[in-house]
Amino acid sequence: MITARAFAGKHYAIYGLARSGLATAEALLASGARVTAWDAKEEARAKAPAGTDLANLDEADLSQFDSLVVTPGLPLNRHRIANRAREAGVEIIGDIELFARARPELPPHKVVGITGTNGKSTTTALIHHILKTAGVPTTMGGNIGLPILSQDPLPEGGVYVLELSSYQIDLTQSLDCDVAVLLNITPDHLDRYENFEAYAASKLRLLEMQSGRSLNFIGRSVLDNFDIKFGTNPIETVETERQKGWPSLAGPHNAQNAAAAIAVCIDLNAYPDQIERGLETYPGLPHRMERIREKNGVLFVNDSKATNPTATAPALAAFDRIRWICGGQAKTDNLDECAPHFDHVRKAYTIGEAGELFATLLSPHMAVAECETLERAVGEAAAEAEPGDTVLLSPACASFDQFRDFEQRGDKFRELVGAL
Repeated sequence: MITARAFAGKHYAIYGLARSGLATAEALLASGARVTAWDAKEEARAKAPAGTDLANLDEADLSQFDSLVVTPGLPLNRHRIANRAREAGVEIIGDIELFARARPELPPHKVVGITGTNGKSTTTALIHHILKTAGVPTTMGGNIGLPILSQDPLPEGGVYVLELSSYQIDLTQSLDCDVAVLLNITPDHLDRYENFEAYAASKLRLLEMQSGRSLNFIGRSVLDNFDIKFGTNPIETVETERQKGWPSLAGPHNAQNAAAAIAVCIDLNAYPDQIERGLETYPGLPHRMERIREKNGVLFVNDSKATNPTATAPALAAFDRIRWICGGQAKTDNLDECAPHFDHVRKAYTIGEAGELFATLLSPHMAVAECETLERAVGEAAAEAEPGDTVLLSPACASFDQFRDFEQRGDKFRELVGAL
C-alpha cells in the first residue's frame, strides 16, 4: 500500500467504508495516523481495519479532525455531513488528494490524469496497456481498478495512470498531473451541480491544478466550446484505415480515445512500434462495446457503461442493423446525440423508468417495444433478430432504477445472452 510520513500524528475522519474507504483507513493507520470512521451499514463497519475508532460522524464534533475523507459518491451539494464539515472548518478530501500529498515520498514517477464525460475509462486502460506493453512500470487507479492507496508504490520511472471523475476532482486540491487529458464535456451529473457550467468547471480544475512544467491534451470539442486559459495541445484523431487494425477500438469515439493515448505515450517516450503493438493487443473493457456472443449470425454487444445519450451515440454509429435495448434512469429528457444514427436501428426495446419517455421519443423514427425489464427486452430482441443484426445493450441511462450499477446491469445481460 502507499503510505506517507506526512500523515503521521494526524487525526482523520473517514465517512464511508466501501473499497476506497477501507483502503484509505489501512493506508493512514500504516502511516501512523489516527483514524475515526463511520458507515451507516453495520456490515461495512464490521470490516474496518484493526486500530480504527468507530464513531457516528453524523453526530460527532468534526472540528477535532484534521481532514474529513469521503467517498466520491457522497453528494457534496446536499449531504448533511458536508455542510457540518464546512461549518466546523474541516477540509473535505478524497483518497486522490491523499495520494497527491504522498507523492513527494514516493520514488520518482509521473502521473497521468484522464477525465471527460465519456471515454475516460477506455483511454485510461489503453494508456496503461500501452505502457505495460512497452515495459514501463505502471498501474492504474482512481475511478477504475483498485483504490490507489491500496496499491504498492511503483519503482523509479513508474507511471500512475488515473481515471478521474468530476466527483473525485471536487475532492482533490493539489494533484499536479505531469500529463492531463480532458477528452470532452457534455451534460451529465446535473443532480450534483448547480448547472452545466459548474459541472464543466469541475472538469477544468484538473488542468488548473497543473504546474507550469506539466502537459495537457484537450479534445477539440472542449477547445471549441470553452475558454481554456492553460497551455493546450489539441487531441487529433486517427485515420480510419489504421484504426481497423485495432479490434477492440472500433467506432468514431475510439478514434479520439486512441489519439489521446498515442499522444500521451509519445510524451512518455514510448517507441512507435511499442505503441502500435499496444493498440493492436488492447483487450477492451467489460461493459464497453463488449462483444458477448455471436449466435446464428446475430452479434450480442454489452455497452452497459453507456449511461447517457452521448455515450450511446458512438455504439449506434459503430454497428449497422441494430436491435437497441435502451432505458433505465434517464439523465436527460432527449436523445438528440443519438438521433444522427437512428437509421442504424431496426427496432428499439425500452426498459426501466425511462421506457415510456424513450418510446415516445423513438416511435416516430423506428419500431419500438416497451419491454420494462431487461429479461423481456433480451428475449424479444433475440427472437426477432435475423443474421447480420446486432442486439445492442446501450442504455443511454443510469442503472439505479433496476440495478446496483452499470456493471450489474451488464453482467445480467451477459447471463441472459449466455442462456439463449
